[in-house]
Amino acid sequence: MIGLDTNVLIRYIVQDDELQARLASDLIENQCSTENPAFINEITLCEIVWVLKRAYRYDKTVILTILKQLLSISEVCISSRTAAWAAYSDYEIGNADFSDYFIARINKKAGCPFTFTFDKKACQNGNFKLLSS
Repeated sequence: MIGLDTNVLIRYIVQDDELQARLASDLIENQCSTENPAFINEITLCEIVWVLKRAYRYDKTVILTILKQLLSISEVCISSRTAAWAAYSDYEIGNADFSDYFIARINKKAGCPFTFTFDKKACQNGNFKLLSS
């Protein structure tokens, strides 16, 4: 497997730096395969969404399209893929951040019936419980 940092994937997706985009594209398109996939861990996947939303101001529908592509490609190995797909579905219909939903899904997989949070938007999803006085 080939581990990829967030910035490599962002350059590949956004193509906003000619040299880095070319290097990222060469690596991903010429060295990643189903036999030797790119590895994207949970933190990297969350950072991708965060950077696209905050730094590049991508619309949620565009981010969902990118996430769906990443989760669907056989040349990419996603850590906690099942939880990532569940978080994708939650994010698609919810108002909280993708990372919040991903945290809750990973926690649920680990045996936590819900995740405590102060985030009221996240609590609209049944995997969360509001921590309050």
